[in-house]
Amino acid sequence: MSRDVRALPVFLVTVLTAALATPASAAVRDDTRYVDPLIGSAGGGNTYPGAVRPFGMISWSPTSTRGDQTNTGAANGYAYDATRVRGFSLTHVNGAGCHPGAAGDVPIMPHVGDITSSPTADTKDQIFASDFSHADEKAEAGRYRVGLKSGATADLSVSTRAGIGEFTFPVNGSLLFRASNSLNGSEDADITIDPATSTVSGSVLTGAFCGRRANGGTNNQKTYYRLHFTASFDRPISAYGTWVNSELRPGTTSASGGEGYLTGSNRAGKGSGGYVSFADSSVRMRVGISYTSLDAARRNLATEIPKRATVADVAAEAKKAWAKQLRAVEIDGGTADERTIFYTALYHTFLQPNVISDVGQATRYGNFSGWDQYRAHTQLLALLAPDVASGYAQSLLDISRKNGGVWDRWVHITGPTHVMTGDPSAPAIAGMYAMGARNFDVRAAYDSLLRQATVPHPDGLSDKGCPGQCEGQRPNLAEYMRLGYAPQDTCHCWGGAAETLEDSVADQALADLGRKLGRRSEEMRKRAGWWRNTFNPATGYQQARKADGTWVTPFNPASDQGFAQGSSATYTWMVPHDVQGLAEAMGGPEAAATRLDAFFHRADGSWATGGDALRYDPTNEPGIHTPWIYNELGQPRKTQETVRAMARLVYRTGPSGLPGNDDLGTMSAWYVFAALGLYPRTPSSAELHVSSPMFPKARITAKNITVLAPGAPAVYVQDVRWSGRKVEQPWLPESFVQRGGVLRVAVG
Repeated sequence: MSRDVRALPVFLVTVLTAALATPASAAVRDDTRYVDPLIGSAGGGNTYPGAVRPFGMISWSPTSTRGDQTNTGAANGYAYDATRVRGFSLTHVNGAGCHPGAAGDVPIMPHVGDITSSPTADTKDQIFASDFSHADEKAEAGRYRVGLKSGATADLSVSTRAGIGEFTFPVNGSLLFRASNSLNGSEDADITIDPATSTVSGSVLTGAFCGRRANGGTNNQKTYYRLHFTASFDRPISAYGTWVNSELRPGTTSASGGEGYLTGSNRAGKGSGGYVSFADSSVRMRVGISYTSLDAARRNLATEIPKRATVADVAAEAKKAWAKQLRAVEIDGGTADERTIFYTALYHTFLQPNVISDVGQATRYGNFSGWDQYRAHTQLLALLAPDVASGYAQSLLDISRKNGGVWDRWVHITGPTHVMTGDPSAPAIAGMYAMGARNFDVRAAYDSLLRQATVPHPDGLSDKGCPGQCEGQRPNLAEYMRLGYAPQDTCHCWGGAAETLEDSVADQALADLGRKLGRRSEEMRKRAGWWRNTFNPATGYQQARKADGTWVTPFNPASDQGFAQGSSATYTWMVPHDVQGLAEAMGGPEAAATRLDAFFHRADGSWATGGDALRYDPTNEPGIHTPWIYNELGQPRKTQETVRAMARLVYRTGPSGLPGNDDLGTMSAWYVFAALGLYPRTPSSAELHVSSPMFPKARITAKNITVLAPGAPAVYVQDVRWSGRKVEQPWLPESFVQRGGVLRVAVG
C-alpha cells in the first residue's frame, strides 16, 4: 500500500484494505494443479502418491518391494527410489516415521502371464511383481496412473470409501488379491470369489503398527482392526483360483489364513489370497471397503461409485473435492514452485484424520499421531476445517471411552498403539477447541483428560512396550505427582526428562481448557511449571533425574538419555507456555537469545538444518516451535529470519521436498503456518505468533481472515495492523481467530 493511502484515516484504510481482500472475480478457484503427491516420497518424508480424497478412508497406492515379501521397499509402502511393486493397496497413512509403517491392506496386483504357482511362495517378489519407470507414472490429487514393465497398466481413482481402477494388459491378464499381505502382516484373512456375479470379497484382520520397530519389542505385534472389501468387474471372469501358503488351488473360490506379524523366514511363504483372470485385455474394477462389515463395504461401494462410472468420471469428482478443500486457504502471488510447495503441504495436511464410518452413519475419524500432530497439525486443522476438527475431537473421545477411558497417544484406525511419549491428547483437544472446533462434547473430553492426568492407572506401572510404546499414558503418575517430575529410574516411560516436559505442556493445556470452560485448576497451572524440576541450573539444560533427586550422569547435551527422539539441547527449549520463565532460568532474555543464535547456526555461521544433536533439527517435532521463541525474547526479526530460512532451505519441490517424516501432516502444517506468517503461541491456545508472510495475499475462508503482506516475499516485518489497528506485539490475541478480519503485515 502506498504512503498516501497509509496516511488516510484508519476507517478509510480499513475499507480500502477490505476491498483489496475481496476476490476480483467470482470464478471458482482450482489450485489442484499445484499439488504434487510425489513431494515427500524420497528423503524420509514417507508420504504416498496414490489416489485419495480429503480425509478419505480409502487411499489406493503402490506397495513397493526390494525383494522381500515380508517387508516393503519403503515406510508406508512407497519410496521414490523403489521402482518395483507387488500391488496397489487400499489403505495408507501419511508419513508415519517407521518402517514398514502401517496399513497397506489388500494389495491388488495386475499380472501378465499364467499363474502356475502360489504368489505367497514368491517370497522374494521375483515373479508376481513388476518394475516401473517414473516416466510412466503420474500422480495427481485424486488419481494415480502407472505403466508397468510387464506391460500392464493401472489407472486408479477413489471416492471417500470406494475406488475404481482400470487395468490393461498386453494380452489377457489377471488381478491378484493378496488378502493377507498388509505391510506388517496379519493375524488372519479370507477371500471369496463369485464367478457368477464377477465379484471378489474378503477381509483382513491386522494391526501391528510399525511392526519392525525395535523400541517397543513385541508389544506392537497385535491385532486391532479388520478391513472388509468387495470388488466387482465389468468383464466376466474367465479363470480363478486361490492360494494358502505355498499351495496354489486353481478353480477354488475361497481361502483363508494370515501371515503372522514376524518377518523374514518366520513369515515368508505364509498367507492367503486369490486371483481372477480375464479373456479381455482390459478390465474395470470397482472396490468398496469398510471397517465394520462386508455388507457395509457393499453399501459404501454402491452409494459412492455408480456401476457405469469410469476412472475419468470419479477422478473428475475427486479433483472437485480437492479443489474445494484447498480453497480453505486462497493465496495470491508467488512463483509456480512456491505455490506447488504450499498447496502440496496443504494437501498433505488434509489427508488426515481419516473417515472410519460408513455411508449413512455420523462421520467419525481415526488415526491420531498425537505426539507429532499437537504441535501444529491439529491447530491448523481446526483453523481451516473446524467441522472436521470437531468430528475428530469427538471421535477421539469416543475411542477413549471404548478404551476404558484411556486416551492413547498414537491411535491407528481406532486401535491404541502407545507409540511415543507424553499425553498429547490434552493439548490437541485444547488447541482444537481454542482454534474454533466447538461441535463436540468438550466438557466430557475435559473431565476424561483431567482424570487421566490425576488418577493413576495400573498400566502406568508396566514396562511392557518400553521404551518406544510404553502402555502407561501417564506413566507412574503417583510418583510423578509426588516428586514433581518423572524419575528416570522408576518412571516406566521412554525418558524421564521428556515425559516431564510433555506432561507440563499437557497440564498447561488442561489449565487453559478448564479456564475456558469455567473450570479453573490451580493444580494444573502449577504442574505446568514442573519443567523447572528437570532443568539443571548447573548445566543450563534439561536433564534426567532419579527418584532420589540426583541428576543422571554423565551428562551430554547432545545425548538423548532421558529424552525421546531428540537430544537435551533440543528438548531444553520445549517450554512454549513459559518462555519467559525458561529465559529467566537461562540468565535472562539476552542470554537465552544468544543461546538460540548458537542453536540455529553452525560454527561457521551457516544455518543448522539437521544432523547435529546440539542444534536445531527441522526434521522432527520436539523443536519445531523454537524459531518463534525469538518473538517472546524481544527479537522478532530473528524469528522472521529463522522461519523464512528454514522454510526456504528444507521445504522444496520434488520427491525430497519434505525435511522429515510428514507424521500425518505435521511437517506440512508447519510450512503452511510459516507461509501464512502465523504460528500457535502455545499448543493449547489460539494466540498466534506473527512472522513475515511469504505471499502478498492469503485468505483463510473458514474464519474470514485475510492476510495482506505488501512487499512479500521480503523477510522483515515493519508494521502489523489488524483491521486497521496497529498490533504492538509480535503475536495476535485469541480474538483474532474468533472474529477474523484483515491482517496487514508490511514487510521489507
